[in-house]
This record gives sequence, structure tokens and C-alpha cells, in this order.
Amino acid sequence: MQKLTEKQIDLRNFSFDSKLLSLFPAQFAYDKRIVPLWQEGEQLYVAMSNPGELELLDELSFVSGLTIRPVVVALEQLRGAVEECYVDRLLEDAAASPLQVLTEESVEAVDLAQMAQEAQTVRYVNLLFHQAAGEGASDIHLEPFEQEYVVRFRIDGVLVRVSSPPASMHAAIASRIKIMAGLDIAQRRLPQDGRIRLRIATRQIDVRVSTIPTLYGESIVMRLLDGANVPLGLGELGMAEETLAVYRKLIANPYGIILVTGPTGSGKTTTLYAALREVFTEEKKIITIEDPVEYQLTGVNQIPVQPKVGLTFARGLRSILRQDPDIVMVGEIRDPETAQISIQAALTGHLVFSTLHTNNAAGGITRLLEMGVEPYLAASTVEGIMAQRLLRLICPHCKESYHDPQLAADLLWDDDTLWRGRGCPECHHSGYRGRTGVFELLAMNQELRELTLQRASSETIQLAAKRSGMSLLAEGGWEKVRAGLTTAAEVRRVVAD
Repeated sequence: MQKLTEKQIDLRNFSFDSKLLSLFPAQFAYDKRIVPLWQEGEQLYVAMSNPGELELLDELSFVSGLTIRPVVVALEQLRGAVEECYVDRLLEDAAASPLQVLTEESVEAVDLAQMAQEAQTVRYVNLLFHQAAGEGASDIHLEPFEQEYVVRFRIDGVLVRVSSPPASMHAAIASRIKIMAGLDIAQRRLPQDGRIRLRIATRQIDVRVSTIPTLYGESIVMRLLDGANVPLGLGELGMAEETLAVYRKLIANPYGIILVTGPTGSGKTTTLYAALREVFTEEKKIITIEDPVEYQLTGVNQIPVQPKVGLTFARGLRSILRQDPDIVMVGEIRDPETAQISIQAALTGHLVFSTLHTNNAAGGITRLLEMGVEPYLAASTVEGIMAQRLLRLICPHCKESYHDPQLAADLLWDDDTLWRGRGCPECHHSGYRGRTGVFELLAMNQELRELTLQRASSETIQLAAKRSGMSLLAEGGWEKVRAGLTTAAEVRRVVAD
């Protein structure tokens, strides 16, 4: 009988040997949850979670031709190591697997449901989700073209192309995803939306699925919402100290409206969650209505919007106010009705958090007025508006310095030393890894309330807020460049200077 090694291995920083990995077929190793670690003579040390499976030990010995010495590894670490070592090979194998070439005419005649359950298709889709989750992707894009099927992940806000299967697989993959999302696989000429709930290792991931018909098949975009991600605290978002201090004062108000603005994917919901965590106490009742609920907050009543059964933001907000809340979060003010109810909630003694789609903080005022909110109501209820963007951070693994005298002169800096990422495997050769926020906070004061009553333009409101000490998005971005956190190119890409 093989003997269990007593040495415990930490696989988080382990350097795996590609020659040893090739001793076992990728699918075999993935299914059995094993990873070869090192070899000593005729003995092969293999990471596994249950060394008592004698049949598995015999099978490993037969396949490798070596004596197996099992090494016990924590299950979570083992799963991560298996995915790290074998997912790429499995994707290559799946992409290389033969599949029937389909034309638009032949698709009508085949059983799409049966195609979707074929081993190659199921394996590829499963591995696609594993790979996306492992690389921290927020979205998966599947795009069929005449000669290729393009797969891209959105990582740190930017699309990155990954290994793609043959174009012939697009119908089967689309059908598999639509079955998982509860969509009609026979309907390929109209857009559809659905959701999938997955468990990958110990993480529960909700996937929002959107399909649209294109010239060469259905384009699919999937948004991954990882419930295992712990929402950040306010101090971890990247706010300047002065901005953070003012924002903390605003959210301590007993009533009023606090808005966060910015485009889709700019981190607005994360900021709102951080604010809710900051103000939560056992003495306060907090209720949210969201589309969808992205993270679960302990002690907070969270309601998902369900338009199919008539539960919209406006209708849900009306019901929330009958639940005697102290603080309400509305995922987005997207119509006049929701705006009016939010205003009334603030007038009746509630603290309301919500988001808007505007380019800057001052634009939040004019957007409310455009929705039909009376100027005197906006002036008396809005306490603050935060605009934000997300900037990619320079990859710490390939960070290097360089000099830019012209930029330093333009920005009146004494030191022209800047930083950038060369590009390495850790950052997909992009030079960036991770993101931080850049913010501008408009805190209402008497002058700004009077400008709101006068229906002043957003430019006039912004100039007044700047005189009151508001730092603009671009200014915050350049400060992060000066601190060596991001690059000038990234600020120019994200922020209108």
C-alpha cells in the first residue's frame, strides 16, 4: 500500500513542473482532482484531498508507471491548483474536438437540445465559466463571425481575447448556455435575457445572460456577479482623504438624498454598498431594491427587481416605505416616477441612496430636473452627489519607472518620474492589474441650492462647486499618476480632462 507523506504542502505559491503535469491526461486529472507535485526516483508525489481512495492510487500508478505517494492538500487549494494547471489544456482539447459543421439551413434540421448536451459542448461551457471566474472577469463575450467564434473576457474594465473554439461550435455553445439560463433554444431571431446560478469551487456566482441575433448567429454576453466577493469598505475605494471625510459626514445625515453617478461599470454599486456598511447599526432598518442584488449584506433587507411580475423600482420603493425603514437604497433612478418617490421619501425623513447615469457630479442636479423633479424639491432634499470612474492600477509584477518632462511641465510637477507596466503573464501583458476609484464629490451648500432653484446649467453648478473645494475627476486621476498608482494613458482613456 502506498504510504501517505507527512509533509503538508501550500500550493498557493507552488511551482508546478509541466513535464509531470503531462503524465496524466488533462481531463483525467481534472475529473479526479489530482495534481502531480514532484518526483523522487520512481516515486511520484501527487496532491489530492482523499489519500484513502486505493482504487484511485492504483489508477494513478497504472497511468504514470510510477509509485504514487499522496500528499494531502486543503480542498480549496487543490481545486485552485487543478484549474491553474489543467483548464488551459482542456480548453485547447475542447476547441480541437471535431464537431459537425453547421450552416443556417442545417441548424433548422438538427436537435439543438441534443447538441447542447454533447460532452464537448458541456465541457467547454463549464471550463469557460471556470476560466472567467479564475481570472476575475466581470463579463464573457461570445461573438460569432463568418470565419471565427471570438471569445473575450472583460478584465479590469477592458476586453481581453482568450482561446476560442471553432466557429462551427457556436450553435451548440449558444444552445447550452440558453438551456442553463432557461431560455428558448428554438428562438434565435429575437433577443432574450436570462440568469444562471453557478457554484464554482466554494464560490456562488450569478450570471446575467443576454443574447441578440447577428448575421452569423447569436451574440451572447454574460455578466458574472460573484457573491463571494466581500464588498469593500469606504476607506478601500481610493477616495482622497478630504473627499472621504466629507462623504462620511454626508452619509451620517438622518434624511436626504445621496447620489452616485457614472457610466455602467464605474463601481457605483460598490460605493453604495460601502456606504451602507458604514452606516449600518442594529438601531436602523435598511432596505434596498436592486437590479440585480449583486452582494448580500448582513442585516440589510435586499429586494431584487422583477419586471416580469410587475416589481419595478417605483412599485418596490412604494412598498418599502410602508416597511418603516430608516435608510433606503434604490439601485437606479431611471424614470420620473422613481425620482418623485425618492424625493418624497427624503422629505418624509428617510435617507435615500441611489445612482444616476451622468458624466459628472453637477450633471446629477440637471438630470433630476429633466426627470420632472421641481427645483425647490431637488434643492431641499439632495445632500450630495458623487461622480466616479475606475482606473486600472499598474501591475506590481512588471512595474517600471520612466521620465516624461513634457507632462511634468504641463502639470507643474517638480519631478518628471512616472511609472508604467511593461506587461507580463500576470497581467495578460497589459501592464495593469486591479482597479481603484477616482471621485469628485459635490456637497450641497447654500449657493448650490440657489443655483438649483434657478435651474442653472451643469457647467455653472460645477464652477460653483469647484469654488467650494470640489476636486474634479481629472484632478483625482492625475494625483494617482503622480503617486505611481496608474498611468497618464489610463487617465486619458477613462476621464475627460
